[in-house]
Amino acid sequence: MGDEVSREGRGLVQNTVLNIIGQAVPLLVAVFSLPYTIHGLGPDRFGILSIAWVLVGYFSLFDLGLGRATTKFVAEAKIRGEDERISKIVWTSLVTQAILGVVVGAAFAIATPILAGRILKTSPQFLTEMRGVLYLLSGSIPVIVCARNLRGVLEAAQRFDLVNVVRVPSGMLTFLIPMAGAFMHLRVTTIVLFLILLVGATAVVYLAFGFRVFPAIAKAPSIDRAMVRPLIVFGGWVTVSNFLVPVLIYLDRFLIGVLVSVAALTYYTAPYEVASRLLIFPAALSTTLFPAFSALSALGRGDLVRLYIRSLKYIVLGLGPMAFVGVLFGRDLLRAWLGNDFAVKGGLVFQILSFGMLLNALSQIPANLLDSIGRPDMRAKVFLSYVLVYAGLLWFLISRFGIVGAALAWTLRGALECLLFLATAAKLLRIGPATFAGDGLLRGVIVYSGFALAASASRFLSGQGVVQGGMTLLCLLLFALCGWKYALDDRERTSFSLAAVRLRNRG
Repeated sequence: MGDEVSREGRGLVQNTVLNIIGQAVPLLVAVFSLPYTIHGLGPDRFGILSIAWVLVGYFSLFDLGLGRATTKFVAEAKIRGEDERISKIVWTSLVTQAILGVVVGAAFAIATPILAGRILKTSPQFLTEMRGVLYLLSGSIPVIVCARNLRGVLEAAQRFDLVNVVRVPSGMLTFLIPMAGAFMHLRVTTIVLFLILLVGATAVVYLAFGFRVFPAIAKAPSIDRAMVRPLIVFGGWVTVSNFLVPVLIYLDRFLIGVLVSVAALTYYTAPYEVASRLLIFPAALSTTLFPAFSALSALGRGDLVRLYIRSLKYIVLGLGPMAFVGVLFGRDLLRAWLGNDFAVKGGLVFQILSFGMLLNALSQIPANLLDSIGRPDMRAKVFLSYVLVYAGLLWFLISRFGIVGAALAWTLRGALECLLFLATAAKLLRIGPATFAGDGLLRGVIVYSGFALAASASRFLSGQGVVQGGMTLLCLLLFALCGWKYALDDRERTSFSLAAVRLRNRG
């Protein structure tokens, strides 16, 4: 059973690295291709394309959490060997999503003339293209939500190799198609049509892989009306969280624009975007953990709690040093990247947010755990419990301290959220302090604390330049050695070594 749910380091490392690659490669392609696309399309047409990209991203919310629900229920059925139930879950979820997608798409199509003509400020000569793009997108909503569902089926089987075989090329083509279209002087409607066809092709490939992983889906397609309610109830609470999270993420920037100035946003957004790159690792790990948590929740409490505690340890050991380097050298990093002006005005923001990102990363582990044990309502309620408090805190601190106050409020929110999620998960799974001290988590925290103290001392005692950088690298090396020796056990070290060998051979 252990290999089946990938509860050891080997499965976690391999799948997490694959997920990081799946996010990083399209990002690199975007950095390369966007200048050509912008220049080729011009500001107006690229603006229409940008709106299309944004809407496609937000259309995923219209799956109403059914994709995540499908991942959970399929993972549970797989670990129990219930192949017939897997087929019912997948087809019931797909049909439900398709119907909801058609309804939402029709409503979006009806609203298109108002959206294109009144809400979005489109130049008259490009109004026809804007309307065409919006009509195309309205028809694509069922395809987009079903593609997300089918990807969730593969995630339930922990086949992240197959997921990323599709994700990497489709993510690259998402940016390469517009660049090619710009070179060929295509209309934006034509470019968006090709992008929608890409989503459709992606869904077909996901479905083919799903047939391969779960043959029962192809052999015995069936719908179970009794499954509709649990899918929608679970997905409904996921949707509440999905709508609240963007509010919590972007409220700081909105209030800076209202209370300080739009110009000040530049000195906040730049360090925020850099610091938020730290979350690529925990996001990839969380995607890996959710189906593993879901499968283990069907077997009992012991292995689930063990994987949960170890996952917290991996965040501390994997992300902690990078976050603390941001705390220590935030000003220097901004100075090297954007110049002295950003270092002076945004350096402290970067330092504060770097620590906040670590807290946010830790909170993602218990948040995924709550969903996996069938309590997405508790995750949503945690967000609901502090959203107004956070809004008030943001208003007060931004009014008093400007963008530094916004960074401080964001980090305080991260601390509160982390505590609430840890406490909620501990209560539901009856996890006591002694359990948190097990599986190397306490040793990992001690090793990390030692690194933080040593790195801080070297930062302030070793002067400037090469000596300071060398001392920090030495601290990182010692941290890695101590973490490997004292925070990981023999089984984890073996699993991580095997995972590294497999990834190297695969590369």
